[in-house]
Amino acid sequence: MVDNNKIALTRSKHKKTKKRRMKTLISLLIIIVLAALGYAGYIAYYAYDAVDNSYTQIEGREEKSELREAPVYVSTDPFSVLLLGVENYTDENDQGRTDTIMVATFNPELQSMKLVSIPRDTLVKIPGYRNKDKINHSFADGGKELVIETVEDFLDIPIDYYVTVNFEGFKNIVDIVDGVTVDVPFDFDDINSKWERFYFYEGEQTLNGEEALVYARMRMKDPRGDFGRNDRQKQIVSALIDQLSAPKTLLRIDKISEAIGNNVETNMRVKEALAFRKKYPDFNSSDIQTLQITGYDDDGRVYYFIPDEENLDEIKSTLMTHLEIQTQTADPSNGTTENKKTAATETP
Repeated sequence: MVDNNKIALTRSKHKKTKKRRMKTLISLLIIIVLAALGYAGYIAYYAYDAVDNSYTQIEGREEKSELREAPVYVSTDPFSVLLLGVENYTDENDQGRTDTIMVATFNPELQSMKLVSIPRDTLVKIPGYRNKDKINHSFADGGKELVIETVEDFLDIPIDYYVTVNFEGFKNIVDIVDGVTVDVPFDFDDINSKWERFYFYEGEQTLNGEEALVYARMRMKDPRGDFGRNDRQKQIVSALIDQLSAPKTLLRIDKISEAIGNNVETNMRVKEALAFRKKYPDFNSSDIQTLQITGYDDDGRVYYFIPDEENLDEIKSTLMTHLEIQTQTADPSNGTTENKKTAATETP
């Protein structure tokens, strides 16, 4: 005969056990969430404090470029960033040189980025100097302020933000994100500043920080010279953006922030960087269109790269359109000019 009371008691025990397990599970989940939030709060504070150390204003400029009618906001407006890879020297009287000069423009409506690399030997007019010179000499002559002024004059667009990264910082950040994967165009080898030799083989290859720096800087063995090096530098930038966008990066934000704080200078505040991340939540390398400045080599007593004027005008137009900048157009009927705002459209 079945004891109904015993069955009811057993069911009650199972029910209580199940409730206890559920409560334990819920408590565990709450603890995990709170721990995650606590850690996120810690790294947010740590990141803010560390990255804020990298903030440096542009001397002589208040809140906007002279080519802007009003300040821009990364959450709503198209904006530009000057990226400078700087080789530091030990001489305190020598500011070093810019080994990498890139300009990136962002458009929030199109969720896209245009990236153009300016060869360091490009012959340009440096403001305040009588004769033209290599664009990378502008950094040695007047620091980031003169580079910004020179690039604005060269491309006819405002530079809203700048970022300078020294070589040690670049290597550290690449190592923190477990390296970058690139498509090596051909076999070659090259050395670093310590005369250590590194080998690269055609095809996909994952590089650590030191390897990535050697890969990005090599020029003499590239049959395309500066053009080939510029393409490899763009590869590195795209691969690094993908790595920094990966979920695993969240767990290393403290190390990345420390590396940025110690090795990076920028006039973009942390709150603006956070606004950018919010506006471009799924941004990755597929959203980047690279542009190439073409021209010819002047192998005289001093080597210069001379940009092709027609190509340069096309690049200026592309960047201005992407930034939705007002341009002046002539009205032949009355001999006056009027401002027109270019609407950004993506080209395939």
